[in-house]
Amino acid sequence: MRHKDLEAQLRETLEDIKLSSDEKVELRKLAPSLSKDERRFLRNKGFDLARASIDADASQTFKVLKWLEQVVKTLDSGALENAVESSAHFSPGDECRRKIIDLCHQAKQSIDICVFTISDDSLSEAIYKAHQRGIKVRIITDNDKSDDLGSDVDDLAAKGVNIRMDQSPNHMHHKFAVFDQAILLNGSFNWTRSASRYNQENVVVSGEVAIVDAFQRKFEALWSLFG
Repeated sequence: MRHKDLEAQLRETLEDIKLSSDEKVELRKLAPSLSKDERRFLRNKGFDLARASIDADASQTFKVLKWLEQVVKTLDSGALENAVESSAHFSPGDECRRKIIDLCHQAKQSIDICVFTISDDSLSEAIYKAHQRGIKVRIITDNDKSDDLGSDVDDLAAKGVNIRMDQSPNHMHHKFAVFDQAILLNGSFNWTRSASRYNQENVVVSGEVAIVDAFQRKFEALWSLFG
């Protein structure tokens, strides 16, 4: 795709000063096919367009900067797709736990975790280490399990990790995480020691754009709901 066409596509996303879900998906689908020169061109053009928009109407500064942030993150995460190898992992055994720890260690920008409970100290340690590195970590969990013996949720919250809980009579029973808004980990696996030692569980890892975005949107909706 020529630079002129790329610029036109980018300008179109700025018309309402918002990168919509559909536009984000299209941009992430495009990113893996871009050359380094084309990706550099789009990033630079995004900054140029943002500066021009702010100069034209300073009252829109926050919205324009939010658009620019989303464009840059989407280009970066979309470029990762080719490097994400889909995989399946099973327990009993250390496969699932090891994969979660590896993804926490490899995260560069953000980790969004949506799980029923967290009581495996090795997983909690990996989460906290990511937080210490400056990774934006958010956790959604269920209040019924937070008071269980061995739960690490309160400890993580006390250490500054952002946590929100489902306080309703029902259960927030999801078990997924999104890393850098580009890699999805999802499955039956509870983030507990017994899940690794005894239970028949699984997690699947995927970088498929539409699936990752669907789970990211669900996370954002739950984050708002439980705020």
